[in-house]
Amino acid sequence: MSPDKLQDFRREALGLMARAKPERLAALLPDLPDHDLLRAPEIGTVMVRGRAGGKGAAFNLGEMTVTRASVKLAGSGRVGHGYVQGRDKDHARRVAIADAMAQDEPEQIETEILTPLRADEEARRAANAAEAARTRVEFFTLVRGEDE
Repeated sequence: MSPDKLQDFRREALGLMARAKPERLAALLPDLPDHDLLRAPEIGTVMVRGRAGGKGAAFNLGEMTVTRASVKLAGSGRVGHGYVQGRDKDHARRVAIADAMAQDEPEQIETEILTPLRADEEARRAANAAEAARTRVEFFTLVRGEDE
């Protein structure tokens, strides 16, 4: 895999794993390979920025709690990083390990981890869309007789 394609693959994989439920990722990756912690999971905050209307001037929306970790696989020496929303240290470490594994075995990670997570995310989005559609209100205008 070319370096550019690997970078795009890792970007998508990291986002998908970070958005996944921690227990689902743990079920898909139950046995962790031998690894060294380069950066033990640590909790901190990041500033979230927004834009009015998506195009306006940037402003500070607020802070969000994140957990990050960095690992090095014992066998291959690959380094992986994981950032997740919230305070789940095990989730951040598991994402970092999967990121390191994906650099050597992208097809295996795609098949065993990313495909099921992608299906879960699509199902979750469909359920949210169905719930939103259920509460949709239709507005219409009545024409009065003297307006014709």
